[in-house]
Amino acid sequence: MNAMTMLDKTAAAVDTSAWPAAIRQEFEREAKAPNGCVGHTLVSETDKVRVWMIRLAPGERIGFHRHVLDYFWTAVTASRGRQHLMDGTTVEYTYQPGETRHETYGPGEFKVHDLENIGDGEMVFLTVETLQSSNPPLPIPASARQQAAA
Repeated sequence: MNAMTMLDKTAAAVDTSAWPAAIRQEFEREAKAPNGCVGHTLVSETDKVRVWMIRLAPGERIGFHRHVLDYFWTAVTASRGRQHLMDGTTVEYTYQPGETRHETYGPGEFKVHDLENIGDGEMVFLTVETLQSSNPPLPIPASARQQAAA
């Protein structure tokens, strides 16, 4: 089985109209201060990988973040999501449990996007970044790291 990327996934909807002002302003803020938190919680980290969890209730959104490292994500739950992409488009996708996509970035390449749960159930994703990629990892604030159980 070949590793599939987002280029292999067909959007359920694509919108090229202008973004709402608040979304545009958030995108511009991220451009000035790149956000390397590609999930809500960094649940594990070694010298080779970072493992992130994303959990979104219906209507909840994770803001703009920047992918600079090679990574893959796996959908844990069936869900529907909306993303604002750095090319100015807005796309919607349907995800199935176990669906996995791989992304690779060359030197200086990156992707910026957000993710909103537009379904009626919880959206859960696991994202694994490879630290030995073409680009150095972005710094992660301590607040994003899962606290170890006592």
